Amino acid sequence: MERLKQQLQAEGIAYRADEPLAAHCTFKIGGPADVFALPETEEQLCRVIALCKEQGVKYYLLGNGSNILFEDAGYRGVVIDTMALKMGIGFLEQVAHPGAAPGEVYDAVVAGAGLKLSSLCTAALEDSLTGLEFAYGIPGTVGGAVYMNAGAYGGEMKDVLQSVRYLTQDGDIVEAETAALDLSYRHSIFEENGGCILSATFHLKRGDPDAIKARMNELMAKRVEKQPLDKPSAGSTFKRPAGAFAAALIDQCGLRGFRHGGAAVSEKHCGFVVNLGGATCADVLALCDEVRAIVKEKTGFDLEKEIRVVKA
Repeated sequence: MERLKQQLQAEGIAYRADEPLAAHCTFKIGGPADVFALPETEEQLCRVIALCKEQGVKYYLLGNGSNILFEDAGYRGVVIDTMALKMGIGFLEQVAHPGAAPGEVYDAVVAGAGLKLSSLCTAALEDSLTGLEFAYGIPGTVGGAVYMNAGAYGGEMKDVLQSVRYLTQDGDIVEAETAALDLSYRHSIFEENGGCILSATFHLKRGDPDAIKARMNELMAKRVEKQPLDKPSAGSTFKRPAGAFAAALIDQCGLRGFRHGGAAVSEKHCGFVVNLGGATCADVLALCDEVRAIVKEKTGFDLEKEIRVVKA
C-alpha cells in the first residue's frame, strides 16, 4: 500500500490515508479506508484503477454513497471518489434515438459519472428538457444511478438512457447502447462485468420549463412529506417484492420504530432503516435480519436488501 501511495503522490493524484468512510455516505456509518483517492480527470481515474490492479490492491468506486453501507472496519484497499472528477455536462441537439418513431428527434445530454443526479436534472430544466423529472431528489450520482438503474415515481434510468462510456476490466474504454446493459429493476450489467462507468448519454425531449419545474417540485414535496430525510439512511432498505410493497409488509408486522442499537425502522416510512445516532454497520445488519425474519414468518414474503454492503 505504501508503494501505491508513493506512486499516487508522484503522479499528482490526490488521496487521503485512513479516511473515515462515515463522512462519505448518507448512512454516516463506516470505518476508515486505507486510501481514499480523489482523481480529478478521467485519465487519473483510469490510472488509479490500473495501479490497484498492477499491485493487487482491491478498490471500490464511490459516488454519493447514498445506497451503500460500509462495514465498521472500513475498507482494506482504495476507495475512489468519483465525485472529485471535474467532468460536467454537454448538450447535443437533434439526435436520433434507437427505437424512435420516424422523424422523432431528441436532445442528448452527456454527463460525467461523478455528477450529482440532482445537478443533471437542474441542468435539463434550465435547457427546457423533459424526461428526468422522476430522478430529481434521488440522492446519488449519474454513475451510481446508472449502475443500479435507479428509479422513482414510475420512472427509471433506462427510460432516458441512450448509452454509457465505461472502462472495461481489460483497461479499454468502450461505449455501449442501453440495450446491451441488461437494465432491470435495480440492476445493470455493471454488477457482473466490473466496468467503471465514465459518462452517460441521455435522450430527452423539449418541454415546457414551467411544467417541468412544477413536476420536479411536486415529486420533491412528496419525498419531504413521506421520507425521513432528517435522519441518516441509505434510502429504501429493501427491494420491492413481487406483488407487494416492502414498507407495507414491515408496517403490517408492527415493526414501525423497531430498533437494534442505534439503527431503527423509520417511524415516518417503514421502508427506510435510519441511523438514530451512533449506529454501526452491525446494528443495521442485525436489524435487517430481524425484520426479514419477522416479515417472512408473518407474511411469507422474503425481503431482499436493496442497500449494498461494502465488505472491508
